[in-house]
Amino acid sequence: MANYELVFKKSVAKDLRNIPKRDVKRILKRIESLRDDPRGEGCVKLSAQERYRIRQGVFRIVYEIRDSQLVIMVVKVAHRSVVYKR
Repeated sequence: MANYELVFKKSVAKDLRNIPKRDVKRILKRIESLRDDPRGEGCVKLSAQERYRIRQGVFRIVYEIRDSQLVIMVVKVAHRSVVYKR
């Protein structure tokens, strides 16, 4: 399987600033694991959108997969209580 390229939405940097550093390291490691298998263990497709989410502790990572371009776009990283609110 080919490796996917990771692309981050600009707002993700802002999301990560509000998270403790030890958790950010774990989150980034989890995001990096998406390169090899974006639909791996723990991946759930969101019903209302063409997006997926994975869990890392109490945080959720929401992303889109563009198979034709081999790109994973990380859209949002937030605590589970606020990640799905607009």
